[in-house]
Amino acid sequence: MSITVDTNVLVYASDTGSEIGAAAHELVERLARGPELLFVFWPALMGFVRIATQPAVNDDPLTPAEALASIASLVDRPHVRAPGEAPGFLRVYESTAPRATRGKQVPDAHIAALMRQHGVRTIYTRDRDFRRFDGIRAEDPFGAR
Repeated sequence: MSITVDTNVLVYASDTGSEIGAAAHELVERLARGPELLFVFWPALMGFVRIATQPAVNDDPLTPAEALASIASLVDRPHVRAPGEAPGFLRVYESTAPRATRGKQVPDAHIAALMRQHGVRTIYTRDRDFRRFDGIRAEDPFGAR
């Protein structure tokens, strides 16, 4: 079984000073240790950089260098894969995304299509919008916190 994490889980994991941040950090660490593969897709990773470095969103934002170092330390692990789009991706995207997908829905559809293309069925996320994609199981790893 392979799994992935959404941008919001990565952002939470960088804030270990909060209860949810500590839980997210432990989750990502546990998943990255294996033995199963953890897929982290580039749209989620770049979304992490965008959000974690933004002063308007964070009281103590990461520097770009800190955010990129965080990504590097994750993707360099033996049980972590960060694949991109393979040949035929556009067809997979078109069959994954509802026809009216636009705006802020596009990054989720992008990740869902990458999941389908790479055989990943489960995403840990707090974003309920992933439930609209057939064949994708979205789980909130923090439950009713």
